[in-house]
Amino acid sequence: MKSEPSECSIDDTLAAPRATVPWTGIRNYQARNFLRDDARMGDGVLFYHSSCPQPGIAGIAEIASAPYADPTQFDPLSPYFDAASRPEQPRWILVDVRALRKTRLISIGELREEKKLADMIILRKGNRLSITPVTPAQWRYITQKMAGAAA
Repeated sequence: MKSEPSECSIDDTLAAPRATVPWTGIRNYQARNFLRDDARMGDGVLFYHSSCPQPGIAGIAEIASAPYADPTQFDPLSPYFDAASRPEQPRWILVDVRALRKTRLISIGELREEKKLADMIILRKGNRLSITPVTPAQWRYITQKMAGAAA
């Protein structure tokens, strides 16, 4: 799951009450569908910092809630406002994410160098999704072989 650190970083999440934050602002149908259809409470999350000087995996987190309506879609003052979405039939959802630990930063270049990760969706040319699934083997490789402790 990607987040711009200026909006919500792994440090912000670790400092939040119960280290949990609502993952607001998803406005891509494919990313929404991954959350809605595939994410379950307790699933692991690779917390990825994007659109920053040093993008990469910065921490490990988990899904901490079932999907529910993203309230920012109904707030006209929010950058994520969606005038076409209705409370009785919300278009956009979110989940709460709980930070578990910070890791050393694993850059996109470092991920690309690992042959065992070649099929990761995030590494596909032109991928701009903020949420992409990883396989159990990719998860194990990153969390056990690459993540290490925070720098």
